[in-house]
Amino acid sequence: MRVSSRQDIPAARRIVVKVGSSSISGENAHQIKTLVEALAEAHGRGTEVVLVSSGAMATGFPYINLTSRPTDLPTLQAAAAVGQSRLMVRYQELLDHSNIVAGQVLLTSGDFENDSTRSNAALAMEKLLELRVLPIVNENDTVATQEIRFGDNDHLAALVAKLVNADVLVLLSDVDGIYTKPPTVPGAERIELVPFGHLLDHVEFGSIGSAGVGSGGAGTKAAAAQFAAESGTAVLITNAALVASALRGDNVGTWFDAASE
Repeated sequence: MRVSSRQDIPAARRIVVKVGSSSISGENAHQIKTLVEALAEAHGRGTEVVLVSSGAMATGFPYINLTSRPTDLPTLQAAAAVGQSRLMVRYQELLDHSNIVAGQVLLTSGDFENDSTRSNAALAMEKLLELRVLPIVNENDTVATQEIRFGDNDHLAALVAKLVNADVLVLLSDVDGIYTKPPTVPGAERIELVPFGHLLDHVEFGSIGSAGVGSGGAGTKAAAAQFAAESGTAVLITNAALVASALRGDNVGTWFDAASE
């Protein structure tokens, strides 16, 4: 179905939800339960749900005695290798309460650039959704080289939304939407609606998310939203704490209209 406003989200056939590291790790680790409960509620009403989840690296840091994000790629890859399985266990344990099975899907940008791997990924995702499995997608950080890394999962989420022909993409952040300037700056106002084709050239974007564990900020989310909108998927950017309200169609966040065709 065509989703033309927030109020249409509960009736959407297929939704992709993306959550960043800073929203489910550190002091926000409790929000993973809030997220899963909201996804389970949407899944329970028949919606096909795909989760794009960052957080493997941040989850792995304490297990390899790191207190902050390292700068070298091998250490980041090691943290991802340790953290990815632990993150999936956390998700599955929470999904068990709703009798939902999760399926792990790890991708790199190269998988989308190659026709064969992109087609195989699309077929695998379709089968998972047909089986009522909830796919949990992340970048394959352990094998991705610097040249083929996404760097943030906002763009990955937009690519996944296009891959599965999603009706809606919900990008979760630690801020409730896109603001005219960084929300801590006096005079900043939340933008409720971005008509298709609007360039947001009046917006002053800030830095990356909180806690120093994320790699994307408002600018990357806006760019990902515009990419998805061009592909025909409407987008909502909102606070991770408001995910349940977002999936129920409440008036939260910043809405990006999709292309009409």
